[in-house]
Amino acid sequence: MKHPYRIREIAAQAGLSEATVDRVLHERGGVRDSTVREVRQAIADLDRQQSQVRLGGRTFMVDVVMQAPARFTAAIKGALEAELPALRPAVIRSRFHLFDGPADLPGVLAKVGRSRSQGVILKAPDTPEVVEAVGHLGVPVVTLVTDLPTSKRVAYVGIDNADAGATAAYLVEQWLAERAGDVLVVRGRGSFRGEDERLGGFRAEMGRRAPNRRLLEVVDEEDRSVAVHERTRAVLDRNPSVRAVYSMYAGAGGNAAVVGAFAAAGRNYDVFVAHDLDDENTALLRTHAISAVLHHDLRADVRHACLAVMRAQGALPGRLRSNPSAIQVITPFNTPPVEF
Repeated sequence: MKHPYRIREIAAQAGLSEATVDRVLHERGGVRDSTVREVRQAIADLDRQQSQVRLGGRTFMVDVVMQAPARFTAAIKGALEAELPALRPAVIRSRFHLFDGPADLPGVLAKVGRSRSQGVILKAPDTPEVVEAVGHLGVPVVTLVTDLPTSKRVAYVGIDNADAGATAAYLVEQWLAERAGDVLVVRGRGSFRGEDERLGGFRAEMGRRAPNRRLLEVVDEEDRSVAVHERTRAVLDRNPSVRAVYSMYAGAGGNAAVVGAFAAAGRNYDVFVAHDLDDENTALLRTHAISAVLHHDLRADVRHACLAVMRAQGALPGRLRSNPSAIQVITPFNTPPVEF
């Protein structure tokens, strides 16, 4: 049982004799399992206390750089503000660089690199220019929700997007069962690896479970819900066999536009799986317009991102690693009362 503490310190923390602690540490036997757990807990407590001493009075300036719809960036800001008390005694100060649409992210990152930043939480498309800009930064970068695996980021936080896509395929097939029908797949524009991985996971699992089903894509190239409605309606008019929807779309009003397109065409669907429990999707869930939402705890993601920055700065012990979030399946019957 590795530790940097004196037996006297562990014994005092655990409320045990030094002889008992010595016996546990050297695995000599003759002690109860509960006593072993007490010694391990004492070491964990000492680790935490030591970390708090290192963090006490330290302030970390973290830049949050995100290209995402306004409703998502608002959720991230709220999640970070809610998590700040849990990060004490460290103090996190944040600067937000939020873009609801295309932006000069390499230029923004270069500006951040010239500031007194101590870390960056980044949601950005996986392009060579962004990857290169991350490489030029002299501070730790943590990617959020969508990854840049070939960049010099120190960790990724968020769900495993390929697994999320496979989960969506599983749910679609559970709902459709043996019924025939094709699947409408709705996604946004851009080169976000997260959406690419979701689509890849969905395609692979659907191919395994239902190789005869067609996947018909609607891609919003304009970030407009009106365009989503029009393109969905066009696909429905050409394909009377569509019976299911998987939406990775993050733009405001997008999923409501898909629901409206089905209604305008006088068509029904058997299952609609979407992502992220925002206000819009919550409302659609409660009216049963959406069957299920794949969600992850944004507060936990933001907390892990901040801890990764502090760990990269040497303020916390432990190995830096990516931290995938649990995929939560939210239905109309377990929708939480408070979103994000």
